[in-house]
Amino acid sequence: MTRINLLLLLALMASSLYLVRVQYDSRRLYAEIERAQNEFRKLEIEHERLQVEKRAQATPARVEKLAREQLQMRPATPAITQYVTLKGVAHEVVAP
Repeated sequence: MTRINLLLLLALMASSLYLVRVQYDSRRLYAEIERAQNEFRKLEIEHERLQVEKRAQATPARVEKLAREQLQMRPATPAITQYVTLKGVAHEVVAP
């Protein structure tokens, strides 16, 4: 009878230790999920901010300003337009 009691005690101890380990793992994984969700929220906010910034950078007025200032581009006018003929000779058209 003492052998059965000893065997049951060992089984109870093993079961208890296993239960403690499983609860610990469960809490650790839950905390990790919470951290991952917080990181996801932060990244989502950053993505939205970058999308807004991207849309602001691509406005036509800003593109035109950069083209004029940094690339020294100017609007095409008849005074600076060159027409190509079929023979491949370019003719400049000068505005009056």
